[in-house]
Amino acid sequence: MKNLFTILIIPSFLIGGLTQLNHLQGNEMKVEHSSLNKNQIGYLFFKVEKDKSGAEKVTLQDQKISEGKLKFTPPYDRNSANVGDFIITLTNASGKEIVKQSIEDPLNPVMESFEDTIQRTKLSLQNAEFSIRYPHSAEVSMVKVEKITNGGNQLLLTQKL
Repeated sequence: MKNLFTILIIPSFLIGGLTQLNHLQGNEMKVEHSSLNKNQIGYLFFKVEKDKSGAEKVTLQDQKISEGKLKFTPPYDRNSANVGDFIITLTNASGKEIVKQSIEDPLNPVMESFEDTIQRTKLSLQNAEFSIRYPHSAEVSMVKVEKITNGGNQLLLTQKL
């Protein structure tokens, strides 16, 4: 009985293993074909500077695209943004918003120090760098950077990508 059981089990493992191997080889072919439509992550690197009069100037320093997929894209919430924060909007050629993100004020970051207690100090910088990442799409053709002020939004940069 034991020999009969062994004779039946071993071939079933072999057949099952071969079918799984064939199934994996079929998936490899699908992966190769889907590599043409891979997900991509876009990165935009900015620099912001204050001039002598206090006006801010934003420049796009670099742009990179890498393969991958963002696990989490934070939703844009105007109510959570404060005065001084930046709003970065990526649009297509016709002006339709594709991605919108807010960035905490890069020229006035909050520094935390840990001694006996946690202390938060707001710094005032003359220049700073910041970046965003977004799910890249071929539709994205322009970037717009605005600063939230008490009187509304101040346009700092509009540039084609």
